[in-house]
Amino acid sequence: MSAHMINLYSDTQTQPSPAMRRAMAEAPVGDEQRRMDPTVLRLQEMAAELLGKESALFLPSGTMCNLIAVKAHTKPGDAVLIDRWAHIVRHESGAHGMVSGVFFELLDGDRGRFKADQAERVIPAQSSVYDSPPTLVCVEQTHNFGGGSVWPIDRIREVCAVAGKHRLATHLDGARLLNAVVASGVSAGEYAKSFDSAWIDLTKGLGCPVGAVLAGSRAFIETALRYKQALGGAMRQAGIIAAAGIYALRHNVGRLADDHENAQILARGLSRIDGIDLKYGEPETNIVYFDVSRTGMAADEFTRLLEARGVSMSEIGGAVRAVTHLDVSRADVEKAIEIVAKVCRTERREGR
Repeated sequence: MSAHMINLYSDTQTQPSPAMRRAMAEAPVGDEQRRMDPTVLRLQEMAAELLGKESALFLPSGTMCNLIAVKAHTKPGDAVLIDRWAHIVRHESGAHGMVSGVFFELLDGDRGRFKADQAERVIPAQSSVYDSPPTLVCVEQTHNFGGGSVWPIDRIREVCAVAGKHRLATHLDGARLLNAVVASGVSAGEYAKSFDSAWIDLTKGLGCPVGAVLAGSRAFIETALRYKQALGGAMRQAGIIAAAGIYALRHNVGRLADDHENAQILARGLSRIDGIDLKYGEPETNIVYFDVSRTGMAADEFTRLLEARGVSMSEIGGAVRAVTHLDVSRADVEKAIEIVAKVCRTERREGR
């Protein structure tokens, strides 16, 4: 992506800062497979402490965290209770069917946040040979397709209590968990407390080039380690990339509030443009979805016109998504609003 492009496409495409790059270059390393890389070990300790879990495992991506966690908690033919628009369902290439052979029991949540009684209703009162036995409940925090919506801590506790009542395991997809922490004031450990497994992404708003950390009990992580090996094995001298995660956890969490403020400014500016309709109102965190159908353009056409003018956004589900992050300044947001308005005015003049 060119230097002049305003990247609102995703918070996964940020550039590591010079300080983060120095930390990576200077990291002590060892054989990660033999648990001898000191930087990886330190990152895992930090993540386990942050999430209040016994142990943690450094992995290349959040998608792999989800894949391994679901595999560890289920058997082929089991049912997973999950929101219909969860990332696990929609954006992980059918991996859970391929690897774990599970069935998704899809729930219709409010912007991705289903309620305890919804989960309760789909759990059979007694086991039957005709049912896929439910064994796992998954929650995504924040919920991407819900516009970065934050699960309230009370709802999480209620959902996990239902899971516990029926002896179902629980997993927290923490792709943007730290955005929820900053937005709500609830700690990562408090959010993760009710779950058997949880993970944090080191890319996205934290700005690392690669990596996520999965956490749970020692026994769970030992199981996860086996599946990590089966899915591709060790990363060897992985301290080079783990160092970026340590730097991010020390320096880039609090500044997520800037991303949230920039998303709110972006949303307000977009809402004043004729033809633009916010999908979810003012954003809770760093994701803005909006509808452009009143402009006469489809979302994919709209994003191509923006790209040609130096602003990158994405089309998802017929809407346009913009994501703020550490590479997007206040001035970038204001410029993006200006360019969106210009695109809308130009297309109206051309008779759309």
